[in-house]
Amino acid sequence: MAELAGVSVRTLHHYDGIGLVQPSARTAAGYRAYSAADVERLREVLAYRRLGFGLREIADLVDDPATDAVAHLYRLRGLLLEQRDRAGAMVTAIDRELEARAMGIRTTPEEQLGMFGAQLYEAIGSAYPATRRTEPRIAARIWEALGDARTVLNVGAGTGSYEPSDRDVTAVEPSAVMRAQRPAGSAPCVAASAESLPFEDRSFDAAMAVSTVHHWPDPVAGLREMRRVARRVVVLTYDAGGPGWRERFWLSRDYLPEFADLLAGWPSLADLTRAIGGRAEPVLIPWDCADGFFEAYWRRPEAYLDDHVRRAVSVWTRVGPKAEQRAVNSLRDDLSSGRWAERNRDLVALDAAELGLRLLVA
Repeated sequence: MAELAGVSVRTLHHYDGIGLVQPSARTAAGYRAYSAADVERLREVLAYRRLGFGLREIADLVDDPATDAVAHLYRLRGLLLEQRDRAGAMVTAIDRELEARAMGIRTTPEEQLGMFGAQLYEAIGSAYPATRRTEPRIAARIWEALGDARTVLNVGAGTGSYEPSDRDVTAVEPSAVMRAQRPAGSAPCVAASAESLPFEDRSFDAAMAVSTVHHWPDPVAGLREMRRVARRVVVLTYDAGGPGWRERFWLSRDYLPEFADLLAGWPSLADLTRAIGGRAEPVLIPWDCADGFFEAYWRRPEAYLDDHVRRAVSVWTRVGPKAEQRAVNSLRDDLSSGRWAERNRDLVALDAAELGLRLLVA
């Protein structure tokens, strides 16, 4: 098996030991014996591994009961095609610069960095399936706000979390990495941006957007587009302008002040609400929130020390590795010394926290 797979026997032993790929049987002499199903699982593990996924992420992916072998193949195919396309684009850009330099022409800094100018989700998207899942209590709020809508447009849909299964959903997602990770049988997905939705006026009963507006180049324009194409609009977003918002969450307050810089110039909650002509409602975050967004682990601070948790949150990519490492090291020290527990002792008694999540409804 090791020879066929191109890995060491030690690797197979490790996968067995951590429960990632366990052989179905052992021979009388004690050798591991792999069945056809074991081989299929190993193939998936190795494919995800070579795409850069961590072992914990891979375990969550291959153990997903909603994804069969065919769905894994489709997902892997999409990820590999995306990787091939990115590599091809970089080769083309390098060739172009080599030709320019041969003619004595120096390319601009913008042109030199253009080959790396992928969307933010291209960098963080591969980590999403491991920790970014539908939180049922938040989903219930969103689905209730959709009212009796039968046709729903999900803008900035990502991998499809929070899409209601009992309605006719059409998804919009600009990132090929995210589109490739949508599970088999999910809603049809259109490659487009929120600011320019390729649909006629009032094409849908409702349009929804969940934890995505902060990634849009022009949030107000995107929200107006949602208002144009749908009779009802439901948006889960973040209030970065309320009283004391900088002190609201211990992680950004005590360890990552750079978070506030990311929101410089961000439209106010009033501006966002006005763009759809609606109202804003607070959404509490349960202590055991299943969706691993930035604030989700407010009562589980140890989670922020886990790299695969951070990789699925755009904040960490945007603040940069220096700020990230400083924040993680400081948090680790405070957890070890008990300072974090002392400073945040009031959180232990809370089942849910108000950390700025808002549901906009129009």
